[in-house]
Amino acid sequence: MAFDTPIPVQESASTAENKTSEPESSVMFSMPQSFGGRRPPANAYAEIGTSTATDDASPHKLIGLLYNTLLSDIHTARGAMQRGDMPAKAHAISRAVRIVDEGLAGVLDMSRGGEIAKRLAALYDYLARRLTLANLHNDEAALVECAKLVDTLKDAWDGIAAQVHAGAQAPSSVSAG
Repeated sequence: MAFDTPIPVQESASTAENKTSEPESSVMFSMPQSFGGRRPPANAYAEIGTSTATDDASPHKLIGLLYNTLLSDIHTARGAMQRGDMPAKAHAISRAVRIVDEGLAGVLDMSRGGEIAKRLAALYDYLARRLTLANLHNDEAALVECAKLVDTLKDAWDGIAAQVHAGAQAPSSVSAG
């Protein structure tokens, strides 16, 4: 899937204070104060078990960190599956599903994201189901498939970083009067 225009994300109130606001047109991701009314996005990321500092990360960077952690969890699950370490496999896949459901799908802004947000929602749903089935059936091929899909998403997300950064740095127009 190719992206012709940058897809900025909306910042939470805590990160918006320290950053230039991004354009609100074509916003696909909404970074609400909390996921499901429970916690701010940076805290949700930290609660998933990552040790990366997220307080000053842009919304774009937060999604990138989620993709990185998701890939790491999928690879951890594969290794655990190959070693026969079922508790470690189950733990890694559970974290991966939580990242997909809460961290990625949970911040999609369906009202402003248009067709891309709808397709991402469907893809995230597919990923969560495949990860769950991989866990239930010890299906390493399903984990490989999920890793390839997430790699593609991560590459596309990383590919728009310069556009998102340029959009956030664009000077605001001031009327001379």
